[in-house]
Amino acid sequence: MRIRIVDAFTDRPFTGNPAGVMLLDAFPEDSWLQNVALEINHAETAFAHPLPEGGEADWALRWFTPATEVAMCGHATLATAHVLHTTGAHKGPVRFATRSGVLVAETAEDGTVTLDFPTAPLSAVDVPEGVAEALGAPVLAAFDTGPYVGDLVVELADERAVRALRPDHKALTTHSERGIIATARAEDPAAGYDFVSRCFFPNVGIDEDAVTGSAHTALAPLWSQRLGRAALTGLQASPRSGLVRTEVRGARTLLGGRAVTVVEGELLV
Repeated sequence: MRIRIVDAFTDRPFTGNPAGVMLLDAFPEDSWLQNVALEINHAETAFAHPLPEGGEADWALRWFTPATEVAMCGHATLATAHVLHTTGAHKGPVRFATRSGVLVAETAEDGTVTLDFPTAPLSAVDVPEGVAEALGAPVLAAFDTGPYVGDLVVELADERAVRALRPDHKALTTHSERGIIATARAEDPAAGYDFVSRCFFPNVGIDEDAVTGSAHTALAPLWSQRLGRAALTGLQASPRSGLVRTEVRGARTLLGGRAVTVVEGELLV
C-alpha cells in the first residue's frame, strides 16, 4: 500500500502543513487506521477509497490525528485532492463523502486546489474565564464556531500579539471541544495577507497546528464582515507557516492553496 506525505497550503517543501495520505480499496478497522495515523505522527492522516459511480460522492474520506478521528480537516483534504490529481487516480472535480457531508475539491491547471466547505456558524460569546491567562495575552472578543469545527475563536489586539503567543496548552483544554484559534488583523495588508491566525488543538493531540483549513471556515466570515470583502487571504503564523485563500459564499466557504508531495513510500504492514 502506497503512503504519501504532502505539504499543504504551500508551494514549497518543508512549509505549510504536512499530511499523510493513503488511497485504499476500502476502509479497514478503525484501530488500524488510528495506528497508521499514530505511526505517521503528523497532525492529520487522510484515508480515502473510491465509491461506486452514480452516487452523490466519488470518494469516501476520513481523517485521523495521532490521537483520534476528527469531523473536518482542510489541509488533509487538500493533500488528498493533490494526490488524486497528480497520480491520475481521479480527473476533474472530486466529491468526498465525509463526516461533515459532501466536500468538493477542484484542481486548476497550475495545481491550485480549491475546497468547497461549509461556512462555520459563528456566534459571539463571552470570553471564558481563564482563556487570556492560558494564552498569555488579553482577548478582545470570542466566538463559538459550531459543531463541525468545534473551536473557540479569540481576537487579539494585533498581529504581533498573535505571533508572540506562548500558551499553556494544558490550560487550554477546558475551553473548547477541539481547541483555540487566535487571530488578528494583518498589520500590513501590502504583505500579501489580510489576517493572521494560530491554532492550538491540545484536545486532539496537536499542541499547535501548522496551517488549518477548517479554522478558515470560521476566520473567513469573521474577517470578511470586518473588512467588507468576500475574498481574503489568511496567513497562519505557525513556525512552518502557510497561506489560505478564502472566499465566503453564504453557507459555503472556498479555501484555496497549493500542495507539494515530499515523501512517497510503501507501508509494509
